[in-house]
Amino acid sequence: MKPSKFFTEEQKKIITDAIKEAELNTSGEIRLHVEKSCKVDVLDRAAYIFKKLKMHKTEKRNGVLFYLALNNRKFAILGDAGINAVTPDNFWDEIRDTTLSYFREGKYAEGLAKGIRMAGEALKEYFPYQKDDVNELSNDISFGKDIKE
Repeated sequence: MKPSKFFTEEQKKIITDAIKEAELNTSGEIRLHVEKSCKVDVLDRAAYIFKKLKMHKTEKRNGVLFYLALNNRKFAILGDAGINAVTPDNFWDEIRDTTLSYFREGKYAEGLAKGIRMAGEALKEYFPYQKDDVNELSNDISFGKDIKE
């Protein structure tokens, strides 16, 4: 199945609405990238996609990538250097585990939406929303075909 067809339009809206909601809690920028497969270490691939999406270009280096490879059932959450500099090593563990619990039930859109909202809430402590906040990155879901290798 093509990654862009994995979610229904309604599910895509649930996810992008969760991104908008999460970003009202934090100046952090959250994106979701979905692709068919991941043939390397999932964190290495997520880091590559992070760079391709120019997520490292945010002013406070506080971008977050939710990465999903469908065929390999690989999932990662990757935060930029600004986040990693101020958060504990296990910062993403509860969010990842909660998201994966939904995946095990086949509820991918709901799991991603929940994890994304949790990320926004968790980042609020370190990167609170500013009234003059600028949305630096698209809230749209990116798919494998959107990335020029």
